[in-house]
Amino acid sequence: MNVTKGGLIIFTANSNPAGRELGKRIAERLGVELGKVQVYQEANRETRVQIQESVRGKDVFIIQTVSRDVNTTIMELLIMVYACRTSCAHSITGVVPYFPYSKQCKMRKRGSIVTKLLASMMCKAGLTHLITMDLHQKEIQGFFNIPVDNLRASPFLLQYIQEEIPDYRNAVIVAKSPASAKRAQSFAERLRLGIAVIHGEAQDAESDLVDGRHSPPMVKNVAAIHPSLEIPLLIPKEKPPITVVGDVGGRIAIIVDDIIDDVDSFVAAAETLKERGAYKIFIMATHGILSSDAPRLIEESAIDEVVVTNTIPHEIQKLRCPKIKTVDISMILSEAIRRIHNGESMSYLFRNIGLDD
Repeated sequence: MNVTKGGLIIFTANSNPAGRELGKRIAERLGVELGKVQVYQEANRETRVQIQESVRGKDVFIIQTVSRDVNTTIMELLIMVYACRTSCAHSITGVVPYFPYSKQCKMRKRGSIVTKLLASMMCKAGLTHLITMDLHQKEIQGFFNIPVDNLRASPFLLQYIQEEIPDYRNAVIVAKSPASAKRAQSFAERLRLGIAVIHGEAQDAESDLVDGRHSPPMVKNVAAIHPSLEIPLLIPKEKPPITVVGDVGGRIAIIVDDIIDDVDSFVAAAETLKERGAYKIFIMATHGILSSDAPRLIEESAIDEVVVTNTIPHEIQKLRCPKIKTVDISMILSEAIRRIHNGESMSYLFRNIGLDD
């Protein structure tokens, strides 16, 4: 049944068939057909987009899930947005459940804030609204000069815990590092469970040592800067031995995070929890990138189950590792599209969400 007003067109910009599955689910929930478009790579690897129906005066929603070739994914989206803009679409909303390059949202030595660059490119191409889910840092919304709706997958993951883990009342929510303690606290408070934090494991991606504050490099000879100037140096961090703050003995350990890509840290955390007496270990994450040998490492580890949403297609990884389970989030994305198209408030989708969630 069509639950929207007229003038709505939904496109999927992904040339990868696995990436179009989420778009089909959303269109089915809204009772509309996917728009006709051809997206493909030519022999020289250039991306070509051909829209095969009129979008003049229409509200266009472009659903793009990230494939293994992330840069091609971005170009597909940008070219399709620009094609709709030059074809006089009334509005162009990007539905990007996992926002690529979201971990590169801070200055790293002589690097760049790539997330800001990508946001500028999307706005310049003609995007008028963005729907995404569980941004790696909520502050990324400030990189855009268009409205951004950062939806949450936690209600679906919480529901999975309550319905699929029979003895979840005997569980403890675990943060695999102090940086993810806020997310773990949010889950624990909603499930009325305890919390544990693993402290002492290696922190490379989010370390303060690579946030750009060591540029220019430190000068050993202070007098070379100015004979009377002595700048106190920051004492370097020293990682303590791995410890678990909180009791996990005889409990189910549920590790929560926003992204699971390189699983080495999750495998190490699972081994630590097993040593401390946890008898089952689950991992809950919104975005399951699961790159490289992640399925094999999960299968051989102490992890009992990895639960991720379908913001990113991972059917191939599931064939290699039956421990990987999927939660469908097409319901909240389709409702967001319906409300935006009909001019309804989005606040219903953000109820009971605090500033720290």
